[in-house]
Amino acid sequence: MNIIPLKREIDQIAKDKGIDKSTIIEALEEAMKQAARRKFGLDREIEARFNEESGEIELFEFREVVEDVEDPEKQIGLTSAREFDGDAELGDEIGVKLDTTGFGRILAQTAKQVIIQRVRDAERDIVYEEYKDRKGEIVNGIVRRFEKGSIVVDLGRAEAVLPPKEQVPRENYRPGDRIRAYVLEINRVSKGPQIVLSRACIEMLLKLFEQEVPEIYEGIVHIESAAREPGARSKIAVASRDSDVDPVGACVGMKGSRVQAVVQELRGERIDIVPWSPDTARYVCSALSPAQVSKVIIDEGERSLDVIVPDDQLSLAIGRKGQNVRLAVQLTGWRIDIKSESKMREVAQWFAEAVSVVEGCGEPEAELLLQRGITSLEDLAQCQSELLASLPGIDEGGAERIKARAAELAVQKAEEEARAAEEAAAAEAAAAEEAARVAAAEAAAAEGSEEAAPAAPEEEHGG
Repeated sequence: MNIIPLKREIDQIAKDKGIDKSTIIEALEEAMKQAARRKFGLDREIEARFNEESGEIELFEFREVVEDVEDPEKQIGLTSAREFDGDAELGDEIGVKLDTTGFGRILAQTAKQVIIQRVRDAERDIVYEEYKDRKGEIVNGIVRRFEKGSIVVDLGRAEAVLPPKEQVPRENYRPGDRIRAYVLEINRVSKGPQIVLSRACIEMLLKLFEQEVPEIYEGIVHIESAAREPGARSKIAVASRDSDVDPVGACVGMKGSRVQAVVQELRGERIDIVPWSPDTARYVCSALSPAQVSKVIIDEGERSLDVIVPDDQLSLAIGRKGQNVRLAVQLTGWRIDIKSESKMREVAQWFAEAVSVVEGCGEPEAELLLQRGITSLEDLAQCQSELLASLPGIDEGGAERIKARAAELAVQKAEEEARAAEEAAAAEAAAAEEAARVAAAEAAAAEGSEEAAPAAPEEEHGG
């Protein structure tokens, strides 16, 4: 084999591909071994070794040293063996160097295929080792192509994939666009490392804040909880471990510079930053911002809250299509039921009527029931008698009468609401019918005016 070019090729491949020389040498030895077994027979015990001094790949066939040779391909006589190894004894196995000068084009092609495959495997291993510790980081790449809805991103040494479910709605990319994404997972598969990216996960939001806010990176400010609807709106709750550092102010930055950098990277996604608090009521009030909250009624056992807001704040608290309250639920981990002040006043009036079956009871007792988390007539009718009996002026018998009256009022209220709904539906249908009648009349009038209009005179054409 041509020695100098082979050593030079090994050095060049190692330098170009960033692969260890020993890996390439192993690939060459394996290629030569396979090619030799194809030529001499698959049952032959052949080994290939790279000679560093000569730069040659040598082939050795191992044969057993025997006194009488019966199978020349697997055995060798003692005299002949000692020509290769002077210390050879009967029963030893010695390697006999094979002549490789007869290897032709088939050997070269086989060797080439094995080397290419081993080099590819080595490259994949290098890429995997490089990226396996980068899980949880934000990486920069360039959009290369689209495959079945997924975006293939060029990261330089490797390609990554951004699946459809990890893409942000309404974000559009074209080949050649730069993109930043969170490394969600790295899988080792037969085709090489599969790097899965995400721009929709909540970790992307947290990592961006960590990059933009030094206090978060240093651990002074901590993101206690976060909620996100990708591409639309997010909320994060932050707390400070240093009483001199305002956590919300640190995340917002001078004139909003820090939060705006995150918003810009997320292409306009709205971000609410609220202070975290161990006080559940205070925390929920912050989570529902920018809406103002009048009162919070907490049910620890059910981990639910009834939040009462002024009538003009109801739509703001709920948000568009329920988005604000939905994010607040994710942020706090509590079930939140938002009610307007007028609705609660109405409930209080029903409660006052229910408790009035006990002499001397009325609005004060109704208010106490609301404070204890009973917010509907159905709840009142099914609550424990002991709870009612704990209120001043109410005994066990009075509690049973209140529950019975509440059940009656619940039926009455449901009937009134059903009648109101029917009346509203009828009014809506009548309004729609009237609108259709008016539209038909206008259309008929317009058609009549067109028929009454004189025909336009024909233009005269000169000869």
